[in-house]
Amino acid sequence: MGKPSKETYIKLFEAVTQRTLDMIIHWQRVGFVHGVMNTDNMSILGLTIDYGPYGWLEDFDFGWTPNTTDKQNKRYRFGNQPNIGLWNLLQLANALYPLIEEAEPIEAILNQYQVDFEKQSLQMMRSKLGLQVELEDDAKLIQDFEDCLLLFETDMTIAFRLLANYKKDNLDNGIEIIENAFYKPEELTEDNLMQWKVWFKAYDQRLHKETIIDSERQKNMNAVNPKYVLRNYMAQLAIDKADGGDYGLVDELFQVLKKPYNEQPEHEKWFAKRPEWARHKVGCSMLSCSS
Repeated sequence: MGKPSKETYIKLFEAVTQRTLDMIIHWQRVGFVHGVMNTDNMSILGLTIDYGPYGWLEDFDFGWTPNTTDKQNKRYRFGNQPNIGLWNLLQLANALYPLIEEAEPIEAILNQYQVDFEKQSLQMMRSKLGLQVELEDDAKLIQDFEDCLLLFETDMTIAFRLLANYKKDNLDNGIEIIENAFYKPEELTEDNLMQWKVWFKAYDQRLHKETIIDSERQKNMNAVNPKYVLRNYMAQLAIDKADGGDYGLVDELFQVLKKPYNEQPEHEKWFAKRPEWARHKVGCSMLSCSS
């Protein structure tokens, strides 16, 4: 960064801001929720510590938090993580202000965080849908897809991963391709089905504006949409085994999660929705800060 000076501290704050933004973009991409984003749990290195009640989204829900103590206010919910990142950066800015003694450059960096997040978030979501060409209507297509995911319980990880299997001009197979991501497919209504069909029609038309073939798009989507994530019930199963002296499952999950984007057909059983028995089981749904 350079020798201690106002300019050096400004560059430091700018670098910390960018690292924080990059980290949270990746969190949102894979559906990770930290659960306790207090300022003392965030590092200037662009990483976080004190992992207690963390988790990955199962059913897609902007309001989900894995933290039992955050259940009422949901300050650290999935959809609010970018805002908490900004708030924490503001606290760091207040601490650095006596060294900088000028508000304007700090405010400019914080404002740029918001601009960059919107831009990078859009680009990140394009990549999750397999879109390379940047078109003005992409934000609506993304919003409409999220609206479909919110119609009823739909597994985020599985939905995005399966979507990569879609082939252009196969509108009739759209819902069939991702139906394994639905927790309760029997609850699908005619209106729900119609909303999904409308979206797949728009998605198909959008894919025709891309220059890559289906197989290449699938490869690109699988590189940003993990097949395997550490679901809470998986971790709890491993903990239960380890408590009995059997560390085999700990090692198995460790091996699986070292390559979360790989197909790993020998571990296909972990590419599955949360089992019903784990919906409200202690350790499998929400955790406390002391977990």
